[in-house]
Amino acid sequence: MNRNVPELSGLFEGDYRSLARIISMVENEHPLSSHILLSLKPDYGTPVIGITGPPGAGKSTLVSALLEQLSLSGKRTAVLAIDPSSPFNKGSLLGDRIRMGKQFNDPNIFIRSMASRGALGGLSEKALEITDVLRSAPFDVILIETVGVGQSEIDIIGLADQTIVVLVPESGDEIQHVKSGLMEIADVFVVNKADREGADLFASKLSKMLKQKDVEIPVFKTIADQSIGVNKLYGFLFSRLNSQNQLNIDLLIDKAWRLIQQKRMKSIDKRSLKKLLTEQSQLDGFNLYGFVEKYY
Repeated sequence: MNRNVPELSGLFEGDYRSLARIISMVENEHPLSSHILLSLKPDYGTPVIGITGPPGAGKSTLVSALLEQLSLSGKRTAVLAIDPSSPFNKGSLLGDRIRMGKQFNDPNIFIRSMASRGALGGLSEKALEITDVLRSAPFDVILIETVGVGQSEIDIIGLADQTIVVLVPESGDEIQHVKSGLMEIADVFVVNKADREGADLFASKLSKMLKQKDVEIPVFKTIADQSIGVNKLYGFLFSRLNSQNQLNIDLLIDKAWRLIQQKRMKSIDKRSLKKLLTEQSQLDGFNLYGFVEKYY
């Protein structure tokens, strides 16, 4: 097989067309995708910021507002927006292409939507690989917006250097957010749509709760569709990222674990498993654990 992939040189030089083609090849498991991944030169010093939270919190609007700040600062930025997949055909709504429409013509901004394909943790299984593709291109910052799936949305912690959890005043009892695991993944809380009734009280209660638990997680209030409060959030994020500009070995370990797990699972075909299990389960003395031990 000819392993020459001309798009790789374009990727390293920052050509968006080459980047888009490389992402498509990796996402769709093109025969050359393994060669592409082995040829990547990811810069692990490029900061990755994750934006997550429940549906309707305004994540895409906040990303759009942050992009305006990044563009004004002259930073080349990539956005990976993970969209919900249809449970029937794994298709994606790709709605972020509409919500971030005004950024598409900015030469310093690259936006790519991809389907979650049923991933329960808010991230497509290909998100790890595509993030490294983006880190191999000359970007200053990478933003990843995950599908809003509430309590399952924790995978972002294994991918992002900093994670923003976006909430709204109507989010309800803040104790529920602790139960849902958001406390464990958040580096920053953002109470968006802060012009709504109860926003100040909600943000105050959230801050007090964090202090009571001796957790130092800042809480910002924003009105993202008016870009209000976004400059303070932006300043905080990048002052912290500049001070943390080094390889995060814990993130690297977590990524390696996920990639090894994904690679080993590829050899298991569910239809073959069903056929074999159907046959074996008819035998006397069938034991599921013994079956797994023997065949897998």
